[in-house]
Amino acid sequence: MRRGDTRLDGGLSGHGHDTSRSRGSGPDRRTLVWAAEAVLLGVLVALTLGLGRLGVGPGDVLDLVRGEASRKVAYVLTELRGPRVLVAIGAGAALGLAGALFQVVTRNPLGSPDVLGISSGAGAGVAVASVLAPVALGGPVGALLGAGVTLAALWFFTGNGFSSTGRIIIAGIAVNALAISVTQFVLTATRRDQSAELAGYLVGSLGTRNLGHVALVWTALVLALPVLAWLAHRFRVMELGDTLSTVLGSPAVSTRTVSVFLAVGLAAFAVAACGPIAFVALMSPHIARGLAGPVRRGAGTDLFGSALTGALVLVSSDLLVTQVPALDGLPVGIVTAGVGGLYLGALLVHRWRQQN
Repeated sequence: MRRGDTRLDGGLSGHGHDTSRSRGSGPDRRTLVWAAEAVLLGVLVALTLGLGRLGVGPGDVLDLVRGEASRKVAYVLTELRGPRVLVAIGAGAALGLAGALFQVVTRNPLGSPDVLGISSGAGAGVAVASVLAPVALGGPVGALLGAGVTLAALWFFTGNGFSSTGRIIIAGIAVNALAISVTQFVLTATRRDQSAELAGYLVGSLGTRNLGHVALVWTALVLALPVLAWLAHRFRVMELGDTLSTVLGSPAVSTRTVSVFLAVGLAAFAVAACGPIAFVALMSPHIARGLAGPVRRGAGTDLFGSALTGALVLVSSDLLVTQVPALDGLPVGIVTAGVGGLYLGALLVHRWRQQN
């Protein structure tokens, strides 16, 4: 295995453990961790639906499925809390997957749509589209176009594609700044009422979500499943090194290219559904690896764990902004940005201490 490839399992976690140690107990631990996360996610979803004056219980959900729910229950589940929590799960999973894919491609623990400017670019695309042609372009097309332009700029600024992990982070900072400047220009050039609505969206919010947003993000996840299954096999082969991977019929270049485009698409649809919510994509793969341990050598990166953790992070953050009085009414992106900033700082300090 080439030296750079070892970062797929040890270096990305920020711990540098020898993954061979977890051969015997790794799978059992991972299964228990993901089962516990799935149960916790179910509990948080139940709390999101059930707490407060308009709360509904599991029985009400069954009544809605049978067509026997009252108007109040149907309204809460189909117009208010139901779409909100489903978008949180879907967007969190999409961002978690995008973060994991970018970290594999860049071989860098800081690789994510946030750091590389993809989320900001998608948000800028939505901002521009809402002004130029809100009906024709709208959220998903504007987000995809913005993310695509950002990816092209990122590729150009690095000078050699994604082969240099140091250059891609520096280029991402520059691209992120450009995308933010475009967004700020649109905000200052639009009418006050339109600007206020757009500013709330660009922070990242799950308020006023509807079934259209649910369909948007979950369609992207369903379409991504076969590609993710194909990539999981390719990642296992890539751990043997780029040269041997190519000899075995899984060219590393094509694997990285598909991974990048899939990550960009997932991030763009998440942004289209709820805005550029910060740091979920960066944190989720790290948290997943920290809980379940380094990925066993030959098992590839844990995409499922990153998706589940991303959903858990976003649902729990949204529960905080809806139930904690001090956070009431805040966009969920403010909470994830605050927590993510602290997490990123702690991660950097930990890595610096390891290197010293």
